[in-house]
Amino acid sequence: MRSFLMLPLVVGLAFAGQALAEPLNYNQVSLRADVQRSVNNDTLTVLLFTEAQDKDPAALANRITQTLNQGLETARQNSAIKVSSGSRYSQPVYDEKRENIIAWRERGEIRLEGTDFAQVSSVTGELLDTLNLGSMEFSLSPAGRSTTEDGLIKEAIEAFKQRADIATETLGGSGYKIVQLNLNTQFMSPRPFMRASKMAMAADAEMATPAVEGGEADVNVNADGVIEVQMP
Repeated sequence: MRSFLMLPLVVGLAFAGQALAEPLNYNQVSLRADVQRSVNNDTLTVLLFTEAQDKDPAALANRITQTLNQGLETARQNSAIKVSSGSRYSQPVYDEKRENIIAWRERGEIRLEGTDFAQVSSVTGELLDTLNLGSMEFSLSPAGRSTTEDGLIKEAIEAFKQRADIATETLGGSGYKIVQLNLNTQFMSPRPFMRASKMAMAADAEMATPAVEGGEADVNVNADGVIEVQMP
């Protein structure tokens, strides 16, 4: 009987301890501020490739290697461009019944990258005599993105503080303190744009050098957090 009467008291003390461990927070306001800037893409990456088919896989590999080496040698003459080998693979070609291998097909790639769009485009035009154009992609370099984000972080914090001032004034507070502040960055680059089509370049030798426009990338920074308004 005595133990039965003590049980509610123990439970009551446990709940009281939990209440003391989790104090209520008054006058706290959640805020969010977003800033955005559109910046010009500063890097152009071009993918060129050669592709062929032959019954002799060794002869095919030798032909692809010669074409790629020739392209790499030509591209590396321009020191303003970063040149590298891309992916390379081969696959069998089967007969109509897909029972026997009748030939091999191989593809190899060369990648050009640079910040001088005119130089990259010019070298691309030279290489189109022996290589095919796979893609042209524009992007914002890590250094350019970091510089933009650094400036936007300052703007986002200032925008957050302005909203905190508005909230404090509206609530009749005498000031505020920041309880929590999170900074988040977002980056979005639009799809690449190339004005010269493959058909036009193939039809007219004067169109061998693609005319390109880099477009813009959107960099976003948001500041969200919690302030505690100090009441007079």
